[in-house]
Amino acid sequence: MTEALYTEDTPEPQKAAKSGKAASAPTELSALQRLKETIAKKVERPEIIINVPERPGVQLRIRPNITQQQMKAWRRNAGEDTKAGMDATKFACYLVGHTTDGILIDGEEVFDDDGFELNFASKAVLQMTETTRPVPDAVREFFGVDPHIEAAALTILDAAGYSDTVDAVDPTMTSSKN
Repeated sequence: MTEALYTEDTPEPQKAAKSGKAASAPTELSALQRLKETIAKKVERPEIIINVPERPGVQLRIRPNITQQQMKAWRRNAGEDTKAGMDATKFACYLVGHTTDGILIDGEEVFDDDGFELNFASKAVLQMTETTRPVPDAVREFFGVDPHIEAAALTILDAAGYSDTVDAVDPTMTSSKN
């Protein structure tokens, strides 16, 4: 015996009444209400941890929520509109420096003497790197190898969603009840 392709208890799509109110039970949210709630939620990418390759045990806690305005400012600061063009390593330093929310050693978060998380603008980081500018100087000294800064920046951009793809949905390929 073959199974039926559909059953009678399959719910039909809800239709709105002429008054504009959803024809659903009072406890269920309408599609519009569900959409409003979904859109009202703040969208943030999860934090990531990246290794600093030439510094065994050292990791950075990164907040990869990057806006286009930030990207534009970092590119401009890296020389995008200059005659010489943008310095890719300097851009990578801006990206890494401004998205770092914490530094870890052997998996343990590091705090300064006042109990604050370290980042590249922290006095302690500037002292240990013997620099006065967090970006690009402290980032460069911290990593020690320029290609690793660029690799870290690419990892951060990936986590921020800049390499994500958005798939198209073919409306003609929806499932049918027949």
